[in-house]
Formats: sequence, C-alpha cells, structure tokens
Amino acid sequence: MKSLHRFLATVGVLCGLSALGLATASHRTESRIAEHHAHVRAQAQTQSRPADRPAEALPEPVQRYLRFAFPQGTTPALYVEMSMQGQFRRPGQEGFAPTHAQQTAALHTPAMVFDATTPMAPGVWARAYDAYVNGQMEMKARILSALTVVDEQPTTELNRISLRRWLLESPTFPHALLPGGVVRWEAVGPDSARAVASHQGVTASLLARFAEDGRLLSFESEEDGDLGTPYHGSGEHVARRDYHTVQGVRVPLGFTISRRAQGRTLPFWEGRITTIRFVTDSGATQASAPPA
Repeated sequence: MKSLHRFLATVGVLCGLSALGLATASHRTESRIAEHHAHVRAQAQTQSRPADRPAEALPEPVQRYLRFAFPQGTTPALYVEMSMQGQFRRPGQEGFAPTHAQQTAALHTPAMVFDATTPMAPGVWARAYDAYVNGQMEMKARILSALTVVDEQPTTELNRISLRRWLLESPTFPHALLPGGVVRWEAVGPDSARAVASHQGVTASLLARFAEDGRLLSFESEEDGDLGTPYHGSGEHVARRDYHTVQGVRVPLGFTISRRAQGRTLPFWEGRITTIRFVTDSGATQASAPPA
C-alpha cells in the first residue's frame, strides 16, 4: 500500500511539474507575441505619412481603386489592428480547423505580426506567429504553446516572402498603396496592375486584379510557390470580398488565401475580419467590423 501511495504521489508531482512547465512555456510564447505587436506599433509611429502625390500618374485601374477605397479622401493612420476567424489548413494537411487570429500592421513601412490559434485534437492546440519588423522575419509554431514544431529565422528569401505577406495584406490597410510610399505601381492592363514593394534592399511584387467599380478582387504572385516548405509563408494568391466602410476606408472583410503552383490553387486560410481599427498618432478609434 505504501508503494502505491508513493507511486501515486510521484505521478501527481510529475503531472504538476508538466503543467507548470507548459504554463511557463505558454507564458513565454504569449510574451514574445506581445513584444512583436509592440515593436510593430513602435516602428509605425516612427514613420510619418508620405507626402501627397498626384494619383493621375498611377495606372488607371489603381486610380479607380483608390477612389473606391477612400470615398471621402485619404484618412490619417499609422497602423491597423484586426481580429479574424475562419478555417485554416496546416502545411502538409488536407483538412481545415477553426482558427482565430490577430494582426497588427504598419501602414507606411513594411512591418507586421500575425498570430493564430488552431485546434489539433481535443485539448491540443497549435499556437503560431509570423513577425516581420525592421526587415527581419521570425516564424514559429508551437503545440500547446510549448513544443516548437516550426522555427524559421531570417534569410533573404524568407524576408522577401514576409515583405510580400505585408503587401498581400495591404488591401485591408490601403493607405500602404497610396502614391509616394514604399509601394509603386506598374501598368499591366485595363483591370490589372502590378504592385512592387521595396524595403532594405529586398523587393516583392504582386499582380492586382480589379472590378469595374474599383474594388480590388485579388492579389497574386506571378511565380509558383514551393509547396514542400513546412510553412505557408505569404501564400501566392488572395481573394478579397465583402467590402465595408470602416473609419472612412473601404476594406474587404472576407478573404481566401491560397498556395499556388503547377496550375493548382490550394486554399489554406479562409475567413472574415471580425474587428478592425486604424490607429493615428493621436490615439485609436475603435471600429468593429459589421456582422456577417
């Protein structure tokens, strides 16, 4: 009987230590994510809005888009914060799982952080984040917020993918696409144009397609992605839909982000922005996205 008591006591101690270890690791993960969000906000506040440039020099579909996105003229803002929910497919998997996420992005310099939580099994979840600040990326995914399964550090290629990710997300903060900023536009056709972002010697581009009324329908890479990586990165295609006016800016609340290669388009993150706010140097005005 004493041996049984000692065994049960040992199991209890080990479980307690495991719980303590998980709690400690989870706290570290959340602290790191919070630091990245703070760094993006701080970097955004060091960047002033670029001087107004005439839009007439832009390709005609881009002019239509900016008139659509800013129906009452451009508005001041430094960064955007949003929450999202939807369905996410992990790399190498076919099934989707319900996911909620948060994102902070600077408007006038390429910087952003995205963090998400996705269930993997009953009582088991994955916590992941992508951060891109000062031209450097950091990407991690941890099971139970503790066991690291993806740990990517800066490389020239990953920094370029992260710059493209910021560009791919920019229809939700179209201030980044105004003339005079880090994004330049190149004419392609009557309903398309190429957006090119350059930052710290790295360049990324996406082809934009527009509707007749000016709304941006999609951004897509003009080169195939590598479907063998343990991460999705920016994805190579995003479809945007369900535009609403938030703080004087028309933004798309619905999205589908996909990998694309060898003629295949493979969605991995489909959902909706549930809250969004643009933050100015004088403070934030909270604006909740309209319900679906």
